[in-house]
Amino acid sequence: MHVYGLIGNPVGHSLSPPMHEAAYRELDMDARYVTFEPDTDAVARAVDGAAALGLDGLNVTIPFKRDVLDLVEPDDLAARIGAVNTIDFSTSPPRGYNTDAAGVRRAFAHHDVRISGADAVVVGAGGAGRAVAFTLAETCGTVHVANRTEERARSLAADVRSELPSATVTAGGLDTLADRVPAADLLVNATSVGMDKDETPVAAELLHADLAVLDAVYSPIETRLLREAAAAGATTLDGAWMLLFQGVVAFEHWTGRDAPVDAMNAALRSGLR
Repeated sequence: MHVYGLIGNPVGHSLSPPMHEAAYRELDMDARYVTFEPDTDAVARAVDGAAALGLDGLNVTIPFKRDVLDLVEPDDLAARIGAVNTIDFSTSPPRGYNTDAAGVRRAFAHHDVRISGADAVVVGAGGAGRAVAFTLAETCGTVHVANRTEERARSLAADVRSELPSATVTAGGLDTLADRVPAADLLVNATSVGMDKDETPVAAELLHADLAVLDAVYSPIETRLLREAAAAGATTLDGAWMLLFQGVVAFEHWTGRDAPVDAMNAALRSGLR
């Protein structure tokens, strides 16, 4: 039997187990997906233990995504972002990936949203914001990072430009959204604004029909930002798509097989009801 899992603290709320278990059933795989919640100072021992027990792979969530970077051999993108959310134990040392970034690309592609050459705005400069900014900077024409703390946005933009010298990346406070969003092709909310509250990080009057909006928040599944974007005629992508496709990419790294996206999506959305 193959065993995969999730390491984080806390993990009780995670929707990854039913999503991955659905994939195993769909493909008739002899596999299980389990969760682990080590103490916050025990991640190195936990990863070593997982390897010693013969686990095939681990997803990594808060607060360990940066901690495990030194415990694996990260691929180029994970090293640039400075965070790992997927570990593959089939190699020695284990290989580390950041599938959050790939999940963003796959989510846009699934909705036929073209990101190559696009002008993008990313709201938020935390962990999710880093993954989004780095992956969009690889192909977008421009990326603007807006954050409540302007210094943090500028630091992220500088990190991206350092790793991707050809990228055009700018930054500013949330007040810069008024200038940037009306001319943008893509907008990603990578903050928690709107989670379980009827709030939005972007004023409705800035949204327009030529915009594609991805909100990383998936509780509720339709946030105020997405409601107002849809009312403006924009293409909208809820946060479950990003969650789904980071899991899809992790599955494909671990198994070398095409993931059953429809089965995984159905299981994920069932858990969000």
